[in-house]
Amino acid sequence: AMKINQNTVLQGQRVTLVPYTSAHVPRYHEWMQSEELQRLTASEPLSLEQEYEMQRSWRDDADKCTFIVLDTERWSGQACADEDCMVGDVNLFLTDTEDPTLGEIEIMIAEPNYRGRGFGKEATLMMMSYGVRNLGITKFEAKIGQENEASICMFKKLHFKEVAVQSVFQEVTLRLDVSDQERRWLLEQTNHVEEKSYVELKLPAGVLET
Repeated sequence: AMKINQNTVLQGQRVTLVPYTSAHVPRYHEWMQSEELQRLTASEPLSLEQEYEMQRSWRDDADKCTFIVLDTERWSGQACADEDCMVGDVNLFLTDTEDPTLGEIEIMIAEPNYRGRGFGKEATLMMMSYGVRNLGITKFEAKIGQENEASICMFKKLHFKEVAVQSVFQEVTLRLDVSDQERRWLLEQTNHVEEKSYVELKLPAGVLET
């Protein structure tokens, strides 16, 4: 089951990735009321109750791995709760039952003032590196709406190549095969990332000694 990351925190320079918990749902739900985000993510607005159900399925499904993207600077000061530092989410779907080494990746920077500042790029690299190291992924795909030029451009900078255009869904599919060279590059790009335990970071100091 994909509970592999339920206690994993990945801390990078700009972003920190934490597991998607029920505490994150209200803020996430708020984001998804935005028509722009619905359009960019090709998703329907859900009720808060549906969003909680969705979060549970994300946590329990064997073919999905998701992290909430936090602003490292705000969050690591511990002065701010997760939900006040949330900037987006990043997901990996194992969509092909025939091929468990293929991961479909999605990134959403929901907070407009965090876009275009490298947050999405770092979160995507961190998720790809996690997929390669922990999930045995050797091929990534990203499916992006044709109008979402910023996202398409970012994935191309991360060495993805455009492989298909679905004109009906107005969607572009980009792909990256992780050769040894790409793997080295990916791990170099993320060698600053620290892996930590979510439970330990969340508990007040001193609790763990007992």
